[in-house]
Amino acid sequence: MISLVAAALATCALVSSVHCASESTAWCYHLPSCNDDTWSTLSARYCNGIRQSPINIAPASARPDANLGAFTFGNFDNASALESIGNTGRTVKVTFGSGVQVSGGGLPEAYNSLQFHLHWGNGSSVPGSEHTVDGKRYPMELHIVNIKASYNGNTTQALADSEALAALGFLIEEMPGNATGQPASWKTLTSYLANITNKDDSVAIASGISLDDLLDGVDRSKYYRYLGSLTTPACNEVVVWTVFKEPIKVSKDLIDLFSTTIYVTNSSSPLMTNVFRKIQPEQPVTTQSTSTSSTSSPPTTCYSLGLMGLSLALGWN
Repeated sequence: MISLVAAALATCALVSSVHCASESTAWCYHLPSCNDDTWSTLSARYCNGIRQSPINIAPASARPDANLGAFTFGNFDNASALESIGNTGRTVKVTFGSGVQVSGGGLPEAYNSLQFHLHWGNGSSVPGSEHTVDGKRYPMELHIVNIKASYNGNTTQALADSEALAALGFLIEEMPGNATGQPASWKTLTSYLANITNKDDSVAIASGISLDDLLDGVDRSKYYRYLGSLTTPACNEVVVWTVFKEPIKVSKDLIDLFSTTIYVTNSSSPLMTNVFRKIQPEQPVTTQSTSTSSTSSPPTTCYSLGLMGLSLALGWN
């Protein structure tokens, strides 16, 4: 998630009072002095670590794990849970209200969901997902960032926990045929992009679309699991990664909007393209055993203590 830190508080800090090396480190995706080839030097503590993300997933090598059962997605059906959408200068990020939560799925406990953000290449013709599957890179990837509910804001404990964050990764591929403006939920989501073209632009999201709407068509009982890291500096190795096997299908015109609408800084700067980290060394990957595969748990409304401070502060890009 993670996607569940940098000069503009991209991913490492969980609240504004907690800082990490990347907050004083200028990192980027494209400039020679700060692109991901340099992150292991710019943020050496973790970015050259031993369980870095993203990775290539080889399905044939994924080990069956009977503990990887169905998830319960609390409040993913709430059409008012998506609160704001913004341009961080490195991605597009959507923040959630309180009460969104994920549990089950072999996770050690319930996790509160804070935000999602996206990674992309340059339109549908230049793929930009972070994870690849058998070497295939998809046009985009969506990361839902979640933090252990038990921490309730204790960032000192969270940053010391190798499973503090749970990132749900959804690959996005082009919808077949000549469809445009589909699905409707993604047409609504991308309609906000014109209002956040510049860095630090942010607008409220009107009630009407839910996480379930955006993930429609994905069988969330089928997924891969591995232990990894944040995919931007400081690359903290604190993430339980779930990458779902079935991609979200979005029409080409909507995918293309991300790389033709959003700027790194403003209209005088480059458009935001190729915002993904290179593949890192492989990690052990597990998946469902045949005997435990089942349909997804129906969405349930599950209200928990909201981590509003975390939701606003955890950048992950």
